[in-house]
Amino acid sequence: MKDHITAILTAKNDQYACAITDEILAKSRETDQWYPYFDEFAALLNHPKSLVRNRALHILAANAAWDEENRFDAILPDFLSHITDEKPITARQCIQSLAVIGTEKPKYIPQILFCLKSADLSKYKDSMRPLIEKDIAATIAALEKVD
Repeated sequence: MKDHITAILTAKNDQYACAITDEILAKSRETDQWYPYFDEFAALLNHPKSLVRNRALHILAANAAWDEENRFDAILPDFLSHITDEKPITARQCIQSLAVIGTEKPKYIPQILFCLKSADLSKYKDSMRPLIEKDIAATIAALEKVD
């Protein structure tokens, strides 16, 4: 099953992979059914395709609620590196996901806030930078309410 999940989420048929991702996300918000596959999802954080990275970011964030084993401790630096992902859309997906992670795992809020506040966005085009800045501001505001 583990190899099957990875194959589905990295499938060339993005429409199919997105539909499966949506199902995994919906279930992950309700139950820990997908938490046993945490390591497989984490392995996709550095996939060459940004759409796959986006899927992994969202699925991992949705499973933060079930992370009683503190697996996020090992992957958080890698997760946070996507705040400035080469693809601005992936950076935005990461930043938005961090509000979920911080809400579920408040112990990470100081580290998340530090990374958000110190993110160098200079590599992004002027058309994308304001959107990323807006996402950062919204995530910071949401996390400061939790903290």
